[in-house]
Amino acid sequence: MRQYETMFIMKPEFDKEQAQAVVDRYVDIIKNNGGTVDKVSDWGKRRLAYEVKKYREGIYALINFQSEPAVAAELERNFKISEDVIRYLIIRTDDK
Repeated sequence: MRQYETMFIMKPEFDKEQAQAVVDRYVDIIKNNGGTVDKVSDWGKRRLAYEVKKYREGIYALINFQSEPAVAAELERNFKISEDVIRYLIIRTDDK
């Protein structure tokens, strides 16, 4: 298993419950595909450095997890088709 970190930005109009539901959906994707979630951080609403998909701010979330590369690929596929997420990044954090 490899160590990954993903940060994603959700639409700013979400309230706490809606944002948490989106985060829970991605945590479930990781767990249902055999990964383990180490840490979930809610960074809250922040101003973006530049406009992304016509938004000037967004709700940030960070998930640290361990999984096989296929789980990270499945997570990325879900980010791409989701209208709730305006930007995302998945990186490997383990040593090579």
